[in-house]
Amino acid sequence: MAKIAVIGLGYVGITTAVGMGRLGHDVIGYDISSDRVMVLSEAKAPIHEDGLEEALGSLKQSGKVSFTHTYQEVSDFKADYFFICVPTPQDASGAANLTFVLAAAKELSQIAPADAIVVLKSTVPVGSGERVKQALSRSDLHVASNPEFLREGSALHDFMKPDRIIVGAASEQVSTRVLELYGDISSRKIATSVESAELIKYSTNAYLAMRLSFVNDLAALCEKVGASVDDLVDGLGSDSRIGPSFLSPGPGWGGSCFPKDTRALVSVASDFGLDLPLIDAALESNEASLSRVVENIKELAGGSLEGKVIGVWGLAFKANTDDIRESPAMNIVARLLARGSEVIAFDPVALAPKASGFSQVQNAELAAAGVDVLAVLTEWPEFAQVDPIKVSESMKSKAVMDARRVLPVDAWRSAVDNFRVLGG
Repeated sequence: MAKIAVIGLGYVGITTAVGMGRLGHDVIGYDISSDRVMVLSEAKAPIHEDGLEEALGSLKQSGKVSFTHTYQEVSDFKADYFFICVPTPQDASGAANLTFVLAAAKELSQIAPADAIVVLKSTVPVGSGERVKQALSRSDLHVASNPEFLREGSALHDFMKPDRIIVGAASEQVSTRVLELYGDISSRKIATSVESAELIKYSTNAYLAMRLSFVNDLAALCEKVGASVDDLVDGLGSDSRIGPSFLSPGPGWGGSCFPKDTRALVSVASDFGLDLPLIDAALESNEASLSRVVENIKELAGGSLEGKVIGVWGLAFKANTDDIRESPAMNIVARLLARGSEVIAFDPVALAPKASGFSQVQNAELAAAGVDVLAVLTEWPEFAQVDPIKVSESMKSKAVMDARRVLPVDAWRSAVDNFRVLGG
């Protein structure tokens, strides 16, 4: 078994540390935040992720995983592998900012033992591996790219049972060493160049974003022509060349990956003098999807949002996570507030920052009481269990916009005066 240091304990870093510990490796996780390290050291999860706390508790008891906020402890650990999992925020142009990645590499250059492998897990543009190699400035260290394909809400499952494991490196020996960390995981293991691995990550997310934009555009068309988007998606997904995944219409796509990675891929292509018109169109389509939901809410509110009270169910960018980064729901809430609405929201786990005109309540029923329009913006399955008659009786105006297609249509249409569902 190997000794692994994970640098950066955000969503990807925590999952990587826990996953490697479950594979039997000895792991130390580093983060600059002493508060986050303290929470993790107590086997508590700082993020909402299914099974994470149970796994942390088990690994802490076995001694396979520890956490620190000092590089000295990382140095003393004498790891064989260093996984860089730090943020890569965007700049104004959409390009990925590598400040944290390169800073981590410079720190590791001072403490990594000879022949160690520095593995880029952070999502980075093509050419980042070479920049990390330069920042390390040591010929006795190796650089590899091992992109993550984790879905929030099922990250641990995805780590242990991935569709594929991709490692990019300059030599077969280095890629083999990294792939061997994954032990008996039976998924396909693919060795590539560093540049190919970096591009695979961006390309995967851009393609999935385009599929979502495609189905959202078709959902808008279904509304106009009277077609059923459910029938459309069933027919499309039944084609073996297409498949059913990522064909669920919604208010738009978001989260920590899709918006950032699609913009970054466009930026990378621009640096090389290329346009990516399909991806540009997907970004424009996503903006249109968000606007359509707001316009639907406006129509249900009587043609104006000024002074109206809008109830919102769901703030996270998707169900089973507390992540509100680039959340379509939060984007729509911001637009409603900008047009003079008051917003009363409920989410089972996500918390939003305070804002004028915005309040967050403790259950779904409270978020519907006295509102002019109720909008469902995150696909939490428990929303389907709420009693529509009880909700209807508490609303000021009995108008509902289900932008996530989670509510039982017949029950809600009979309980309220005006019920709209995305895609008709």
